[in-house]
Formats: sequence, C-alpha cells, structure tokens
Amino acid sequence: MGAEVTLCGPPNLIPKNIEELGVNYLSDVDEVIEWADALNVLRIQRERMGRGLVPSTREYRSHFGITSERLKNHNKEIVIMHPGPMNRGVEIDGEVADGNQAIILNQVLNGVASRMAILYLLCGGKKVEEK
Repeated sequence: MGAEVTLCGPPNLIPKNIEELGVNYLSDVDEVIEWADALNVLRIQRERMGRGLVPSTREYRSHFGITSERLKNHNKEIVIMHPGPMNRGVEIDGEVADGNQAIILNQVLNGVASRMAILYLLCGGKKVEEK
C-alpha cells in the first residue's frame, strides 16, 4: 500500500531484527513526529511496569508520551490515532486524545467492523452456507 512504518519506544520492548520485516526503528519520538504523517499511539501495559521493563510511567511519558507541547514544537498537522484503551497522561495526553488532530473515536468505532472484515478476508472471503 506504499506506507512506511516506523516503531518508536523503549529499545527493550522492540522486537529484535524488526528491520528485516521492512519496519524502521527510531528511539526519539520527536524525530518520529517530524517524519510521520500519522501516529498510532499504543498503550504501555501496566504489567510491563511491574516487570521492570520500563522504569516508571513518569520516565516513559517524558521520553515517549505524545503531549500537546511536543506536537506544538513541530508545528505540523499530524493525524493522531490510538486503538484504546489508553492511559491518559502516560502515552498520550488527554488534550491530544481529544484534540482536532485525533481520529481516535472514529478508529475505535470502526475497529470491530474492520477486524471482522480482515478475518473474513483471511478466511477466504467465502459466503457461509446456511444450514
């Protein structure tokens, strides 16, 4: 489809050899914001915190959190996505999640139908015979 995908996050949470799948990795979220047309922000799972994979939510937010200040520094229009659920104030600020650039509500609203369509296509896209 012509999309270029770049992951950003703590290096210890990024799969090894991700580049072999044609996916880029950048550790600096500001560099990603400058490069990207859209951000699909994912939730940091609380269980990762308990296992010591991320030092603290505060540190995670300071390095990787999508804040309105961070977006203003780049002065560009960028689409903000998040599949939910989200930890407001950690990976994304509420002001960003509820802002004009966010399409999160539409994304979540259409999520079930999209997954159903993908599963349908993966299963061969054949009509189910009624019994």
